[in-house]
Amino acid sequence: LRSSLTMLKVTLALAICVSTASAFTPTLMSTHRRSGVLGAVCAERGEVLRPFQDRTALKIISGLNNFNKQSVSSVVQAANAGGATLVDIACDAELVRLAKSLGPVPVCVSAVDPELFVGAVKAGADMVEIGNYDAFYLEGRVFSAEEVLALTVETRALLGSTIPLSVTVPHTLPLDEQVELAMKLELAGADVIQTEGGMPMKPSAAGIQGLIEKAAPTLAATAAISNAVQIPTMAASGISAVTAPLALASGAAGVGVGSAVNKLNSEVAMLAAVRQVQEAMAKELARVKA
Repeated sequence: LRSSLTMLKVTLALAICVSTASAFTPTLMSTHRRSGVLGAVCAERGEVLRPFQDRTALKIISGLNNFNKQSVSSVVQAANAGGATLVDIACDAELVRLAKSLGPVPVCVSAVDPELFVGAVKAGADMVEIGNYDAFYLEGRVFSAEEVLALTVETRALLGSTIPLSVTVPHTLPLDEQVELAMKLELAGADVIQTEGGMPMKPSAAGIQGLIEKAAPTLAATAAISNAVQIPTMAASGISAVTAPLALASGAAGVGVGSAVNKLNSEVAMLAAVRQVQEAMAKELARVKA
């Protein structure tokens, strides 16, 4: 089995390299000539990815389709004040500039159209994310493994290798296919694999039990994928102060928190929620090191 997996990785690497070089080299070269923005972002690459290496990455998500400046501003301010290491916003140049003006926390932009990333990176985005598919699931839209891989290859071709890239593995795939896709994404140039978990049924109970049930699919995917790839895995969907430590124990290098923060109705409540997650993660890491 190990021999077969090795051969698969080699074959995929060769195929992806050939495909990328032949199809996208002109675009890649023109991107580097166009401006110095990508070079400037490159200098921040280590800073953006360091929390993943330290297993302290905490990304606060405002929403892929959230273009409300007031709402985004509240989430970004809570992330900055609460100890987050990354904030994830809709892929919009104006929102990027707004988020960058509110604090030093690096800004990630999410989209499923690689062309949109170019303008956001020029505006100062520090990382890009293919994912946060929730809004599309509500419309009945799903993403195949082939489509996610193609989006990843196209994004790398457009932006080069300097901008950090996170890619979400769709929870709609069977777990073994999620793992297989994660391996291909690593070879295609992803820096971080994000997991998600849809809930086909409501939790059977409220409180702590309900929170754990809601996060179970994400935790299962994280445990499986983190053992199959060398790059960091980030757990998202259903993550809260209760389940963030479980994500770290499952192999995550960090967590993405969305509705547990962005659905709250005040900046004070958002700040408290971010701090609770950050403190829960710190406590778990201290417990492991003890």
